[in-house]
Amino acid sequence: MGTDERGHEHVRVAVIGSGFGGLGAAVRLRREGITDFVVLERAGTVGGTWRDNSYPGCACDVPSHLYSFSFAPNPDWPRTFSGQERIHEYLEHVADTFRLRPHIRFDSEVKQARWDAEKLWWEIETASGTLTADVVVSATGPLSDPKVPEIPGIDSFTGKVFHSARWDHDYDLRGKRVAMIGTGASAIQIVPAIQREVGRLTLFQRTPPWVMPRADRAITKAERWLHRQLPFTTQARRGLLWGIRELQVQAFTKRPNELGLVENLAKANMHRAVKDPALRAKLTPDYRIGCKRILLSNTYYPALAQPNVDVVASGLSEIRGNTLVAADGSEAEVDAIIFGTGFHVTDMPIADRVTGADGDTLMQSWKDGMKALRGATAAGFPNFMTIIGPNTGLGNSSMILMIESQLNYLADYMRQLDVLGGRVALNPRETAVTGWNNRVQDRMKRTVWNTGGCTSWYLDANGRNTTVWPGTTTEFRQATRHVDVGEYEVVRPPVAEPPATSRTAKRTKKAEVKAA
Repeated sequence: MGTDERGHEHVRVAVIGSGFGGLGAAVRLRREGITDFVVLERAGTVGGTWRDNSYPGCACDVPSHLYSFSFAPNPDWPRTFSGQERIHEYLEHVADTFRLRPHIRFDSEVKQARWDAEKLWWEIETASGTLTADVVVSATGPLSDPKVPEIPGIDSFTGKVFHSARWDHDYDLRGKRVAMIGTGASAIQIVPAIQREVGRLTLFQRTPPWVMPRADRAITKAERWLHRQLPFTTQARRGLLWGIRELQVQAFTKRPNELGLVENLAKANMHRAVKDPALRAKLTPDYRIGCKRILLSNTYYPALAQPNVDVVASGLSEIRGNTLVAADGSEAEVDAIIFGTGFHVTDMPIADRVTGADGDTLMQSWKDGMKALRGATAAGFPNFMTIIGPNTGLGNSSMILMIESQLNYLADYMRQLDVLGGRVALNPRETAVTGWNNRVQDRMKRTVWNTGGCTSWYLDANGRNTTVWPGTTTEFRQATRHVDVGEYEVVRPPVAEPPATSRTAKRTKKAEVKAA
């Protein structure tokens, strides 16, 4: 690490965020022999979404041995699907094991990042100061900034209001009348976790989810001993979990009609727990399973069937004092409102803080929809890479697999810069970005996410799916194994022209010689 000409800290790489993507990038940089980097974290600890989402019942819906780095296997996962605390502990362990803490700048939220076309570096303003970097890796993740809908009259509510990702642990829910807004992955975990302690729970459901049984169990001491003594058994377990999900992909991407059998299993799961035909009708989706993310729970339906729970099959439309009014006109008086309404996925706030070579922000560049070359780099933003960028999400497997593929791309990107030598940047060609995006969107047309008949958070304001990858993780890994420099414009520092007076003097001298 050094300083730039103004005395600011200068680094080779600045990584934004310390969740799975940011810590993974840091590990990969060290493995490539790059130690001149920092990780800029807005909070006081690592963990990203697994630090922020600490609501009751929070857990991952991907098996633990698959939802962990291949280079940092954990033989001691206590359950097949681990809870938030264990995953957060795992990320703390990764930070310690790979000696990343000296590189992490806590309480350093990125306010602005601006490309300097003359210096060929990024000037980054953070909450703790300014620095410059040759390369920026944005690993803020799509599930980092909560999305709260604008509800008319919410300012008139005198009770407690918070989002699931900003849980207020000091507020006692016992005996309270609570409204849960939303039925996504967070809500189906929160509802059964708080149902027994609240006085009354009202669930405002705009669209019912498909819910499958969760094959969760404690991992035995014998299994954990075996994984510690024979590490290849952990790899085999991970490989089996991965292989099963790879085989499922074609049903989502090419043959959605094959998902009918899965729908029947989901309906059977509901019928076992919900005996009331009227409630079952409210909870039965009218779209193809898989169009929205398939949720996993053994306790969600039983909780909804309890006498202190009301399901309002309509979204929240208005608040009058402490009375919540649904779109169908039904009302509920409550003491607390919990929003389980998701995140800014297709309009990530970090995009509004990054200004590229043309003076536009990434948000402005993506006004017609997010797009990036191989899910990583955007035209007009040299030496800027996103981990979990556009069309890298998954509908049925582990995002860690996609992250590791993008880390391969990052590693080769840094190698290519070294091969080119000197002060240099790579700027994705607009034709390459457009070509990649067109191929992805063409494949997306027949997927269940586009044809399943639902409106999901996978779609942006224009109805385009800019979130999910329409293929297998194997295909994505092959597509990101190497950087094709032909897809980039190689940018060098501008060559300074001689002063105008010197040029004039030379022309005058030549004229005098010619006249003589």
